[in-house]
Amino acid sequence: MSTLLRILKNKYFLTLLVFGVWMAFFDQNKYQNQRRLQESLNKLERQKAFFIREIDENRKLTDALTNDTALMEQYAREKYLMKKPNEVIYLIAKENK
Repeated sequence: MSTLLRILKNKYFLTLLVFGVWMAFFDQNKYQNQRRLQESLNKLERQKAFFIREIDENRKLTDALTNDTALMEQYAREKYLMKKPNEVIYLIAKENK
């Protein structure tokens, strides 16, 4: 018991304790802010990876469309609903329940 009392009365321990409490709850760099910033950073890194993948896919599609006219025609028909003269297109819409 006396060793515990001696430790609690130690000025270095008290200083460290006050510093720890200050940093944990009152300082600008407290734990909550650091955790929130880390979560934000992780989210941004995931978005960056997603957009890099999208850019690569779009670059591949652009290269393929510039070199292949059949693929260009297929893409125009699917994405922009283009058609040849005297051709009828039927759209089938799915119902969302």
